[in-house]
Amino acid sequence: MKPQLLKHGIALTLLAACGCAAHAADWSDTSIGYRYGTKYAEPFNTKDISKSIVNLTSASGYKYGKNFLNVDLLMSDDADPSSAGAKSGAHEAYVVYRHTLDLGKVMGQSFAAGPVRGLGATAGFDYNTKTDAGYNSKKRMVVAGPTLMLDVPGFLDVSLFALWESNAPYSTFSQTATPRYSYKVHPMLTAAWGIPFNVGIPLSFEGFANFIGSKGKNEFGGDTASETNIDMQIMYDLSAAVGAGKNTFKVGLEYQYWKNKFGNSDHGNPGATAKTPMIRAEYHF
Repeated sequence: MKPQLLKHGIALTLLAACGCAAHAADWSDTSIGYRYGTKYAEPFNTKDISKSIVNLTSASGYKYGKNFLNVDLLMSDDADPSSAGAKSGAHEAYVVYRHTLDLGKVMGQSFAAGPVRGLGATAGFDYNTKTDAGYNSKKRMVVAGPTLMLDVPGFLDVSLFALWESNAPYSTFSQTATPRYSYKVHPMLTAAWGIPFNVGIPLSFEGFANFIGSKGKNEFGGDTASETNIDMQIMYDLSAAVGAGKNTFKVGLEYQYWKNKFGNSDHGNPGATAKTPMIRAEYHF
């Protein structure tokens, strides 16, 4: 099957899954969050960048699987300028959607074995747009692959995805638009988790880890590097302290380690690896 046809097929499958799930949600969790840090990094930028990030997250489950949607609005300070010479910071929107079909529920049989609770098939997409001085990313990516659902308190999903990624940046320095360029199909081993625990106060360990293979040549003919992106947080459920229902208000500390960001090697390019502590707050409804 041609890659373009495969991508269209996955997109149609996602639309169908969204339509089915929207009518039969068994549970859902929607939240608005805010996080802030002063040590963000961007490739080819030697400065520490402060960012405020507002996010909308929605997770839901239905008879045959579950959905996850996250929208981040990222607002940089002027260390990551919105255009060449600007005193204002760049703005970015980044959208992630995943749908996991629980194969055990679909087929009416159990795939539980040892630490594995179930087996799923996951598909989804990433979408971003950014206004900044140099690159102005317009990433489009489709993902698909198998998922192991592990038997832990809360959840821990481990997936192996194929990634179909493209971009069409615009340089404000040279005022040059790059036609949409598709990278080589490449793999990603990924984990996502949310594990509650209690040490006298209600806490949870949450986050994701992505290990992404090289995507071949970039749109300018250079080699790309493998990426490691680990983002994790310890969250405190302070809902009881303010008289709200469980898991309504959460606050915590977050840390992100992102090596070779977006496939840019950090060899001679220190901005391509970020080590970013953050504070985080969420309201769930």
